[in-house]
Amino acid sequence: MRATPSSGRRLPRIALAAVVAAASLAGCFRNGSPTIVPPPGENIPLQITNHHYLDITVYAIHDGQRTRLGVAGGSAHTKMVLPARLLGVGRQLRLYGDPIGSSELAITEVIVVQPGQFIEWLLESGLARSTVGVY
Repeated sequence: MRATPSSGRRLPRIALAAVVAAASLAGCFRNGSPTIVPPPGENIPLQITNHHYLDITVYAIHDGQRTRLGVAGGSAHTKMVLPARLLGVGRQLRLYGDPIGSSELAITEVIVVQPGQFIEWLLESGLARSTVGVY
């Protein structure tokens, strides 16, 4: 029996496909456990209305660390962008406001943000009365 040209070509293609599949699967495992690479996320818009008379330095608390986002001017509206990389797997964080020249602080409860949502933080003159919303 003679091998036909098409049957002779299939074996190398199938072998090549198996090698490529095995190599790509091998890259998904490190130390015996699978790793999942999340798709790149969208940045989250952050709108701050500051009714306090002092400028407030705004931070995001995520994954056990604090990252500075910017300064919300006193008695002003400020728009910022929260980089998607700051959200962990649970997509949760806290906002932390530190008024420049005061020992008073503003900190939110844990916020969960999904793709396509934005955060609105209302900082009151008494920072303990501040509110946050995710829309």
